[in-house]
Amino acid sequence: MSQRSKESIRTWLRLLSCETVIEQHIRSRFRENFDVTLPQFDVLSELEHASERLTMSQLSKELMVSNGNITGVVDRLEKGGMVKRIRPDHDRRIQFIELTDTGTREFKRMAKHHEQWLQELLAGISEDDMLKLQKLLLKTRESVAEAVPAP
Repeated sequence: MSQRSKESIRTWLRLLSCETVIEQHIRSRFRENFDVTLPQFDVLSELEHASERLTMSQLSKELMVSNGNITGVVDRLEKGGMVKRIRPDHDRRIQFIELTDTGTREFKRMAKHHEQWLQELLAGISEDDMLKLQKLLLKTRESVAEAVPAP
């Protein structure tokens, strides 16, 4: 195995381990502090940042998950009063999802904590190093995109 191959594998493993460790901490904190899952927070975030209400298909596309996965997450959020489904009169098959006032308020509260948690987790990295890392990660994503044709 070439040195380049070894470094490619090490790079991939380090990226994966960093993502896993950070995600485990964030998932745990969402459960403990808000009784929500990370996918639920992701749906709330996507709805908060959208310029309009979204269909289930749009949500699944934006979050890069299946419609089936989104359905369960939205069901739980709806039971908690954080989102509502709206079916237009012209086509009852379409479901728009939008935040309720409670959902907006709770998302803002969660987002504030999420930001603080990330600051804590990354406190040992200087701002300058974060900027360098962001550039390297962007370069990595671009390299992958060039190597793999879009579906």
